[in-house]
Amino acid sequence: MAYETITTRKEGPAYIITFNRPDKRNAISTVVMGELMDAAAEAEADAAVRGIIVTGGEKFFSAGADLNDAQALSSPAETVAYMRRWHRLCRAFEENAKAVIAAIEGFCMTGGCEFALACDIRIGAEGSSYAITSSRIGTVAGAGGTQRLPRLVGQAKALEIMFAAEPIDAAEAYRIGLINKLTPKGNALEEAKKLVDLYATRAPLSHAFVKRVVYSGMQMDLASALDLESFVVTSIYETADRKEGIGAFLEKRPAKFQGR
Repeated sequence: MAYETITTRKEGPAYIITFNRPDKRNAISTVVMGELMDAAAEAEADAAVRGIIVTGGEKFFSAGADLNDAQALSSPAETVAYMRRWHRLCRAFEENAKAVIAAIEGFCMTGGCEFALACDIRIGAEGSSYAITSSRIGTVAGAGGTQRLPRLVGQAKALEIMFAAEPIDAAEAYRIGLINKLTPKGNALEEAKKLVDLYATRAPLSHAFVKRVVYSGMQMDLASALDLESFVVTSIYETADRKEGIGAFLEKRPAKFQGR
């Protein structure tokens, strides 16, 4: 499928989505949202894809929401619809059956940072920076930042970041757990591709079920989450991949998973 505001390509088991609005510093407009969701669905439907990588290129990830869209909102109903679109975008990646990795170079700001928070793994290069700057313009982070950020870095640190609305550097982002890996400048995408290569040797159903249990379980009390985990484990034990995986381990050979 051809896109206007993003580019997509497959490299081995990786489906790579690149923001393609350099003149707008990869600001995320409603058009970008729609194309990102379409690309996520395309990747999810492709059995050969084992991981989705989202990147902004070598200079920056994303400056955040396209403020032209935000400025055009003229009623509460329009604002609610706009924010729901952001939530659908983030869920399209968070709930995707594939592993999703954000490969971040340069700045990753506000809506762009909130979108990255909805990815499963964040790889940040040295020189990258992160901020949710809503308090600078009199708004509140509305693409999930007020909820996903504290779940990653803790309530007090999340409030500190959002109160100050100042960028934090890659070293600090790594220290507090906002990014999973810190790589040399220019190396975020290559590191992400290495992860997808590794994930391609694992069972795809395991990844899909793990995502579902982790994200759903985090919204539950512990006893309910453990019940959900038990149900999912029981279900996956009936799959062909489970039989292949254990059989391969016992026979001391590489497993050949088929996602069944």
